[in-house]
Amino acid sequence: MTRPARSGLRQRALEELKLFWLIALYLWIFLGSFTTYRRLVLAETGVTYLHYGVALIEALVIAKVVLLGKMFGFGRRFEQLPLIVPVAYKSIAFGLLVMLFSILEHVVEGMLRHHSGWSGLRDLAALGIDELSARVLMLTIAFVPFFAFWEIGRVLGMQRLAAMFFVRQDTSA
Repeated sequence: MTRPARSGLRQRALEELKLFWLIALYLWIFLGSFTTYRRLVLAETGVTYLHYGVALIEALVIAKVVLLGKMFGFGRRFEQLPLIVPVAYKSIAFGLLVMLFSILEHVVEGMLRHHSGWSGLRDLAALGIDELSARVLMLTIAFVPFFAFWEIGRVLGMQRLAAMFFVRQDTSA
């Protein structure tokens, strides 16, 4: 392997790592805000709820699912249409993808804990359809601004988008 190829691979890995942590941070803030809201609501009834670590782990897992989906080209349809279309499509598609990974996760967890994938599905069903639907809806809504920035960055270029947000603009012109 030549030196430039190794350096290119290292650069790509670093970019992927940065993207992973950026996605995870966004999702942790979003999921953490819902954890705070749930804690405050439950505190009114005297129930203690401190699941911030769960929000972090969930954010890390979902960030990895998003990167895997990106790697396999999941959600690339409609990119030639006005940005609202790919943003809506990706938000819904990735929300469903995360839901499928969650189901798979519960099956594997059931197999590891109880020696049966069905027990993992029973645990998932115990949450109830309302809770599961609310989680998918919440995540899909969280993906809307995320994929809006993602798509704007795809069209304008990520460096230009970052400069627009983080570099002081000269307004003297």
